[in-house]
Amino acid sequence: MSSTETPTGPSTVERAFRTALYSGADSADASLDTGASLLAADPAADADLARRGEEFVAALWGRGWQPADVVRVVRRELDDTAVRLLAELIRAQAPRDRVRGRRWRDQLAQLDELLADPPPRPDRFTHATAVLELYRLLLRLPALEPLQDHPHASGRAKASGGSGASGGSGGSGARMLSRIRALLAKAEATGYPDEAEALSAKAQELMAKHSVDEALLDAAAPAPDAPGACRIGVEPPYEQAKAVLLDAVASANHCRAVWNEPFCFSTVVGFEADLEVVELLYTSLLVQAQSAMTRAEAAQRAGGRKRTKTFRQSFLAAYAHRVGTRLAEAAGSQVTDDLLPVLASREVAVTAAADRLFPDTVSTRLRGVSDAAGWTEGARAADRAQMRSRPRLPSE
Repeated sequence: MSSTETPTGPSTVERAFRTALYSGADSADASLDTGASLLAADPAADADLARRGEEFVAALWGRGWQPADVVRVVRRELDDTAVRLLAELIRAQAPRDRVRGRRWRDQLAQLDELLADPPPRPDRFTHATAVLELYRLLLRLPALEPLQDHPHASGRAKASGGSGASGGSGGSGARMLSRIRALLAKAEATGYPDEAEALSAKAQELMAKHSVDEALLDAAAPAPDAPGACRIGVEPPYEQAKAVLLDAVASANHCRAVWNEPFCFSTVVGFEADLEVVELLYTSLLVQAQSAMTRAEAAQRAGGRKRTKTFRQSFLAAYAHRVGTRLAEAAGSQVTDDLLPVLASREVAVTAAADRLFPDTVSTRLRGVSDAAGWTEGARAADRAQMRSRPRLPSE
């Protein structure tokens, strides 16, 4: 009688994880190097390593995370290599995932840009190190409030002008917003005014090209029976002022926004058509703020003053405050007697949904608002900002 022996010890991946992810060693870098060395020496472990990564991603979905949330955190904490590795894992796991809603599919579509033009693969040790760094971060992410996902929810209805043509796909709209925010981030980071102006102008060009203003009007599709929620990135710097701006846009459009400062996003609770408007209008106003701030700084420099952080913080704080006032006034002017019952019932439903998701919230005061010139210029920019009137709610 013959028998076949099988290995009973831990696999290469398990030994690498024990060393680099679970050991709690005093020197994180040393444990990472040891784990990467084990993986680099065993090419047969690659498939198991990728499978475990997909399991980590699936576990994050179970803890309330969504693809865009994780990409945002990894981009902030690690590097482009880690972001690409994450995108590959999400793509690989998606076919085995359950049916998701349109917003989830839009987020998967945004991964296409991250996976385009793959760079040359590094040596095995460097690759293994990047993978372990990514996995270590994924394992440490806490649970988030789970958002309601509607698998059969359709995209925003396109109002036809007689041609009967349908609007663009939700995925292309999500990619457009992603590209615009990336341009704004580059404009904020550069130290060259001409480059900042060019990047802001490009963002504005994209806004016009994809007809965002028209999309705001098209948001008058019938709302679902219950409020939903989405997460919108609120990226540093000056994230407090940006969170206030998003809150103002959300409130004016019958939504509630709750800011998660550590993970750089706000959760917006509301009906689907309102959520569409909030995301698009917030992005549009950020584009306008960036362009106006660049021009205001150029004028300041021409007068002999250097660019300062306090000027920008005060500019954006005033901009957010004044935009909020304008939006509230515009929203109030559209409320008629026939809309009051509809608005009241929606407000009750949205408030109840937000309170279920976030039973404990605190108010945050803006800090660093001390530059009078920045405040004045920000308020002026808000007065010039273009804000299309909120579409009327569909009649019941």
